[in-house]
Amino acid sequence: MYVDSHCHLSFPGLGERLPEIREAMRDAGVDRALCICTTLEEFERVHALATAYDNFWCSVGVHPDNQGVLEPTLQDLLERARRPRVVALGETGLDYFRLEGRSLSEMRWQRDRFAVHIRAARASGLPLVVHTRSASADTLAMLRDEGQGEVRGVFHCFTETREVAQAALAMGFHISFSGILTFRNAQALRDVAREVPLDRCLIETDSPYLAPVPHRGKTNQPAWVAEVAAALAALKGLDVATVARATSLNFERLFALPPA
Repeated sequence: MYVDSHCHLSFPGLGERLPEIREAMRDAGVDRALCICTTLEEFERVHALATAYDNFWCSVGVHPDNQGVLEPTLQDLLERARRPRVVALGETGLDYFRLEGRSLSEMRWQRDRFAVHIRAARASGLPLVVHTRSASADTLAMLRDEGQGEVRGVFHCFTETREVAQAALAMGFHISFSGILTFRNAQALRDVAREVPLDRCLIETDSPYLAPVPHRGKTNQPAWVAEVAAALAALKGLDVATVARATSLNFERLFALPPA
């Protein structure tokens, strides 16, 4: 019924609880999940999840915040992207939230890394899983310039403005909403979500982070994507089954997967 389009099941707090997590998914009607890679060092663990379970898939990429890790080359990404059950590049993007005294010009290493991922998406035909925080103008500009109209994907865990959503949609990207939709202080995001066409929406948990109400403060898990679907349905005045079907179909189309 539901798909968690973005989770980190290889992270501490989740990886060692996998049987319990999968049982909770079954009980909640969450039948598929995309396991997201954040470093090349992590990739083998993430890929092992996708190959061990027929309802998991994975991505390959290096998160913009990660420093002191293997820097991906185009060849690194393309070689891993050809592996079975790898369906996306990322998560990738730009994050200027924690500059820690650095100027934007000193964040060139993030932009260079993002460019490599965009080129890999163009070369492989796989969609991008885009992370952007306090960097939306540069993120959109790089997708336009490097993507050259050939790149598709999703802005995951969306927290940006209506204008950023409109720009992403105009480039053919999907918008994914997380448990933040249920947070008391997220009215501006709920206003944006109400306007995003249902056929361009995805839902996610970003587990182990951002547990939705009524689970705030706990370690998030894919089963709780049902709470995100319920919040999105309420905003759009739809029944939750309609949102579940639509977001599952969107997931299948974006990542070129067969129906469940």
